[in-house]
Amino acid sequence: MPTVLRVGSYRFYFYSHEPNEPPHVNIDRDRSTAKFWLEWISLAKTIGFGAKELRKLQGIVQENQELLWEAWHEYFGDSSGRKS
Repeated sequence: MPTVLRVGSYRFYFYSHEPNEPPHVNIDRDRSTAKFWLEWISLAKTIGFGAKELRKLQGIVQENQELLWEAWHEYFGDSSGRKS
């Protein structure tokens, strides 16, 4: 589970066994977790985060989209390329 970004108490990471899914990032804080798709930034799932905090997380993902995208492809390779 490589951690690719830390912002405050949030950890942004990938699970190493998910290369066949579209590019995404997992985010944890304490016992809360969320998953955001990276191509068209949207929430895939969450447990424990409220709506206000999810909007904050979506903003962080948007601000760091290129960094997260590049980290995904560096880790998993180019097998799940970006759609044109």
